[in-house]
Amino acid sequence: MKCVRSGLIVGILTVAMVGWNAPGFAQEAVVAKEFIYETAPFPSCHASTLVEVEPGHILAAWFGGTHEKHPDVGIWISHRENGKWSTPVEVAQHEDVPTWNPVLWKDNQTGEIQLYYKAGPDPRTWSGLLIRSQDGGKTWSDYEFLPAGVLGPIKNKPYQLEDGTLICGSSVEAWQVWGCHCEITEDGGRSWRFSPPINLPDNLNGLIQPTIFRTSPRELRMLMRSRGIGRIATAVSYDGGENWSDAELTDLPHPGSGIDAVDLADGQIALVYNHTERGRSPLNLGISKDGGVNWDNALELENEPGSEFSYPAVIQLSDGNIATTYTWKREKVRFVIIDPDKL
Repeated sequence: MKCVRSGLIVGILTVAMVGWNAPGFAQEAVVAKEFIYETAPFPSCHASTLVEVEPGHILAAWFGGTHEKHPDVGIWISHRENGKWSTPVEVAQHEDVPTWNPVLWKDNQTGEIQLYYKAGPDPRTWSGLLIRSQDGGKTWSDYEFLPAGVLGPIKNKPYQLEDGTLICGSSVEAWQVWGCHCEITEDGGRSWRFSPPINLPDNLNGLIQPTIFRTSPRELRMLMRSRGIGRIATAVSYDGGENWSDAELTDLPHPGSGIDAVDLADGQIALVYNHTERGRSPLNLGISKDGGVNWDNALELENEPGSEFSYPAVIQLSDGNIATTYTWKREKVRFVIIDPDKL
């Protein structure tokens, strides 16, 4: 298909974005689509994350409780082995304050599973914490606070360089100004340094929650959630995430909700996001074949006007399939496996 470059009127007015191919949703690419749980001891959930512990074993986490910001909100996990999810178990909860935004990651060199999360009354005042597992997420260490000012990966999985350095996309949500940066650790989260802030020139209203992926041997790219702009933003680094370009707006529509992306083994990039400027439905999978410059709106994961399908996490499994989790109406966590060869 050729990239759409103009608006068309076909019955109703349809706005076509520069750099976007016309959608041809490949539902046959969906290998599995299931809920991680049917019932749980909490009514509300959000902000899931996942990691492949080993082939056939997936670990997912999310925050759950009465509702977002309620002091009873904790971090819950579930294991998928032999195609079945285990009963959710709470692994982090702090008295009198909610927890937020868990991020799972497996150290490719040591095999350690790390679970980063935040705790505190709200995003302006929360602190970063970390628990560790040496047995694939079966048992966990006591929590450790990250150093003052360090939040760790704010929503999305970090990117590990070949030398083991971990590049964590992070952000700050201040009163009027939101901003992104990277927090970098070379020793498994025990010491940290920061990249300079990543700003959108002439607009400090807000960029948060970066997702980082590799686009060439020399280049990392991030996509960022924006506020009040209606587009996903992007920036690039040519020095392993130490420094980043100014942000620019992409042609990807965006309602101000979480996104996540992953670089695939064949060089393509997969992005899960809400393909709309308002609301949190539909939820889509986009594919880029040119390092995140142009995108095909390849697959519609959910579409129910007025409902919420949001805050995805996405990885590539060892068998080549794509796996994603996301919030389903704030009631459940949905898990989907996608065959990229059928997109």
